[in-house]
Amino acid sequence: MPATPLKLANLPEPPNAPGPDSYALRDDARRLAEEIAQSQGLALPWVQRALALARYKESATRFIMPPPAGTPKNWSAYRSRFVEPIRIRAGAQFWKEQRDVLVKAEREFGVPASVIAGVLGVETIYGRQMGSFRALDALSTLALDFPKGRSDRSAFFKAELGHLLRWAAETGTDPTTVMSSFAGAIGMPQFMPSSLRQFALDYDGDGRIDLSRSPADAIGSVARYLALHGWAPQTPAYFDVQVPVDPEALQRLLAPDIVPTFTAQEMVASGANLSTSGLAHTGKLALVSLQNGDGPMVYVAGTVNFYAVTRYNQSSYYALAVLQLGEAVQREADRIALSQK
Repeated sequence: MPATPLKLANLPEPPNAPGPDSYALRDDARRLAEEIAQSQGLALPWVQRALALARYKESATRFIMPPPAGTPKNWSAYRSRFVEPIRIRAGAQFWKEQRDVLVKAEREFGVPASVIAGVLGVETIYGRQMGSFRALDALSTLALDFPKGRSDRSAFFKAELGHLLRWAAETGTDPTTVMSSFAGAIGMPQFMPSSLRQFALDYDGDGRIDLSRSPADAIGSVARYLALHGWAPQTPAYFDVQVPVDPEALQRLLAPDIVPTFTAQEMVASGANLSTSGLAHTGKLALVSLQNGDGPMVYVAGTVNFYAVTRYNQSSYYALAVLQLGEAVQREADRIALSQK
């Protein structure tokens, strides 16, 4: 495949007197510019100027930190943040406005409209909260000043900064104008720059990909991402399950974590009770556990599609919230459509 021709945007002039938050005078930023220019095939002066325009954002280093040690996970609290009236109402309106595109994406990629809607609702409330950071600032900060106190992910953010600049060069975009979350995620689906380059689609056919202003591009891109990460059409994502009473049998089922490993018959043989639809499932299952604060654990039997959603965000809590929000949005959209007949 031929390389995409580059259209380097003219960048603003860096300030004559860089402030304390500037990366213009830092040796590590200069070295990173050289690495990015080489790895991404970009002109070094252009990359150097881009990084000279980046600013350190202390808030990004705070937001990237995990909860304090000892904070118990709580599925009920997590769910209540996402499967809630504001997102459900916004999702039903989005469904009404984008029904044809959602149907098209489901037909083309095999990913249910409800799952696409669930992702966009959890990520940004259908574009209402796409982030207030410049992606250049967020990614430079986490690449060059990743905070102490958690596993170092600076290499990941260095690579993502390189992808941002390569994408900007391919599309003629000024990278200083691209807005993102504190972690550098972009648009309605909150794609990192590497995902933007690899999975994003021009689904409205206007000749450009715009994940921030084109709902169609966001819908098609989410569907394509999940399809390429293993979504199996016409297959539920999870089933209700009651876990074995025997602690050893329970631990055997939990050992593979979220990776589908067991047949329905193997789970039953270990003492689990599956729903009727779960018993009929012919693929592999995973026993997924979610902590619920001080209350009893919550369990579901996840299929390859549950696992596919965790490729979008590697959290079983996230995956179940996406799926249940999508279910709630579809119910509300159907209710409204029926009431208007």
